[in-house]
Amino acid sequence: MNEKKKGGGALLGAAFLMATSAIGPGFLTQTAQFTGTHKASFGFVILASVILAAIAQMNIWRVLCVSGLRGQDVANKVLPGLGYFVAFMVALGGLAFNIGNVGGGALGFNTLLGIPTEIGCILAGVISIAIFLLKNAKAAMDTLTKVLGGIMIVVIFVIIIIVQPPVGSALKNTFVPEAGVSNLVPAIITLLGGTVGGYITFAGAHRLIDAGITGEKNLKEINKSSVTGMGIATLVRIFLFLAVLGVVVKLADGTTLDASNPAADAFRLGAGEIGYRFAGLVLLCAAVTSIIGAAYTSVSFLKTFHPAIAKYENYVIIGFIAVSTIIMVLLGQPATLLVLAGAFNGLILPITLGICLIASKKKSIMGGTYKHPTWLLILGIIVVIISAYLGIDTFVSKIGTLFV
Repeated sequence: MNEKKKGGGALLGAAFLMATSAIGPGFLTQTAQFTGTHKASFGFVILASVILAAIAQMNIWRVLCVSGLRGQDVANKVLPGLGYFVAFMVALGGLAFNIGNVGGGALGFNTLLGIPTEIGCILAGVISIAIFLLKNAKAAMDTLTKVLGGIMIVVIFVIIIIVQPPVGSALKNTFVPEAGVSNLVPAIITLLGGTVGGYITFAGAHRLIDAGITGEKNLKEINKSSVTGMGIATLVRIFLFLAVLGVVVKLADGTTLDASNPAADAFRLGAGEIGYRFAGLVLLCAAVTSIIGAAYTSVSFLKTFHPAIAKYENYVIIGFIAVSTIIMVLLGQPATLLVLAGAFNGLILPITLGICLIASKKKSIMGGTYKHPTWLLILGIIVVIISAYLGIDTFVSKIGTLFV
């Protein structure tokens, strides 16, 4: 009974870890900014990106958890040495985005309590490090991501009640967008990368592997955890969309949200000073859970490089968070690093998903009895093609900006 409860906790913890890793400061900013631009049509963007993300997520989680191998180990079995390349890319992207997550935590502290950003950076880093100083760090991580994820959902829902968004218009535009599908493609790809790009899609799967929830016998639970994680991230995205939509539809023509912090600006316009403080709380919760998720998952990829990393995993995670925090405090916004990492992140999804699709057909990896669903394989190939084309396009355009 105790083991069953422990396994159930890990399953839900993995779902929340994946979801809250996706719901970072960038997630909040993107959702608010795109809602301000596309209004009710952003509902279609959410629908399309969720479908594509769910296909990627289900493929990757099944392959990793049934095989019992982490992403880099699957890649090494597909092509020796490939896993080291994947691990390097994921860890690099994870470090750079974690610097941004620490900055988001500082912004959250500043918005919520008026704390200066330098001090806010240190506080965000210290809170995240404290989790991995505990004896049972992974259980504490599961609990914290559930609690903070729940706080975000409740707070955003309160704002929805206050601003009273046009739900009917949002629902209609989710299926028939007034803005036109072609105009929404860049937003769809941005959301796809932000929801399952880089380290995010591996966060929950690696947590299940650490908890020993692997193999075909656990396939039902693995699928359930994967879908739950996507569901939580989607629920927050929809709630945030409706909260911001309720504000932007009432803005005077030509008035836009503050680009530096659009979510907080929307909450302030919709619910006054208390709304602004609520935005700070949501931003802080999002930042802390994303710092934890990015550090945990990035280090889980680095385990391949040396057995000492696995042995002293918590200390390496603490070092990862500390380095992210120090860089953020010393350099502020390291724009060049973030541009490069963002460009790499756009390329990671098609590579890792493609590797998993190849692995899904190899009995040497998946075992002799496992059969990967053909429909899931075909849909996965479509997502690889779409994300690869747009990822390369994004990479080229972003690298070009470094030399202008």
